[in-house]
Amino acid sequence: MMTRRWRLAHGRHLDLGDKAVVVGILNVTPDSFSDGGLFDVPDQAMIQARRMAAEGALIVDIGGESTRPGAEPVSASQEQDRVLPIIEALARSGDVLISVDTYREETARRAVAAGAHIVNDVWGLQREPGIANVAAETGAGLIIMHTGRGRQKLPDVIDDQLLFLRKSLEIAASSGIGDEQIVLDAGFGFAKETAEENLDLMARFSELHALGFPLMAGTSRKRFIGAVTGREPTGRGAGTVATSVILRLKGAHLFRVHDVAINVDALAVADAMLAREPNPAGR
Repeated sequence: MMTRRWRLAHGRHLDLGDKAVVVGILNVTPDSFSDGGLFDVPDQAMIQARRMAAEGALIVDIGGESTRPGAEPVSASQEQDRVLPIIEALARSGDVLISVDTYREETARRAVAAGAHIVNDVWGLQREPGIANVAAETGAGLIIMHTGRGRQKLPDVIDDQLLFLRKSLEIAASSGIGDEQIVLDAGFGFAKETAEENLDLMARFSELHALGFPLMAGTSRKRFIGAVTGREPTGRGAGTVATSVILRLKGAHLFRVHDVAINVDALAVADAMLAREPNPAGR
């Protein structure tokens, strides 16, 4: 699999290719769909962040506002009060790369100043386009996620991905963000309302390589896994691992998960197999 260098803030980088990169999810919220209230106290959040790093996560993605359907929005100041102390403490320890999960320009700017290396925007630069300026000015890594929320989607799952993400990439380019800063995320579960739509996206995931950027997969504990397995969110670890391996074989580079250790192990096996293939799946 071809190696690509992902440029991040604060002079850091990450090489994406031969080894899958696991991103640990740290929701410092009271109401996230599967772990709300578990890590909304700073001491608990730091213990979990260090646990995920010890289990093999190279990145911890910190979010201060739930993105589940129907979640109550929070103010920018509430979001920042939740995430900034954790980012500052993790940055001091230097244990792990730090991503901030936000669509707000102000939160992203303050998070990078506090030590975050990556901005993860679940609205793909299309809710607050000014967030692109933060990545351009700071050199932060940028995860641009596809969403179908708040708009009419195209009927074909890949056509809609390409339409949305190409618009996001135009915003990024016009803001002066370098291609080497960008990772794309297909946004599993974000206005993909049925299990079939998510499974179709997974089956056709390799078509997204046409965009020419590294890809992240965020399937962890999602509702479509529950529809297939019959499990509640905290019981969807095995189903998540299955999706991670499938998507690795289809060329995904990064995997955003709640359960780090089992995904690290499963992806290590997938990587070992890919290394034996003459023409592995990545682009």
